[in-house]
Amino acid sequence: MASSISPDIAGLRALSHPVRLRMLGLLRTEGPATATSLAQRLGLNTGATSYHLRQLAQHGFIEEDPERGTGRDRWWRAAHDATRTDFRREGTSDEDVEAYLTTVALLYGDRLRSAVAELRFLPQEWRSVGTLSDWEIPLTPSGADELVQALVRVIEETESSEAEDAAPFSVNLNAFPRPGALGTDPAGTDG
Repeated sequence: MASSISPDIAGLRALSHPVRLRMLGLLRTEGPATATSLAQRLGLNTGATSYHLRQLAQHGFIEEDPERGTGRDRWWRAAHDATRTDFRREGTSDEDVEAYLTTVALLYGDRLRSAVAELRFLPQEWRSVGTLSDWEIPLTPSGADELVQALVRVIEETESSEAEDAAPFSVNLNAFPRPGALGTDPAGTDG
């Protein structure tokens, strides 16, 4: 099973910065990197990149990779395969949760747009294996929690393949009450 981290409130706040969340994602998906290579990839200067890397390290999301680099060349790697959040934790404020989730949603949206733009260029066997589906099922809070936990188990129990034709396959699980359905839509955007 993949390793994961459940950030405390300070870690959640640190991950609310889009650059940090993108850096962590790159280190997880593309492997260890230096501040210089990440700066080039993200269009940043190395000073800003180094600052964000130190923030991620301070909260346990990344660590130095002692097997790479020299004294002058610091390599960083993800310390965990995944981030799991528990918003019921004591001390977690609604504003902190919203800031973090807004950043996650922005990055998911960017990744989804990239996947759709690439779809027609994929080999035929990969074009039909994904899905952009949605369902609306009337559930109680406990039923919704059971469904989410069952889906998480299926995802976490799926074994990685070492086959020659294997490729990284992204799965984002988004499950929530339909906005406005409970009479709580603050923006008035029911639908």
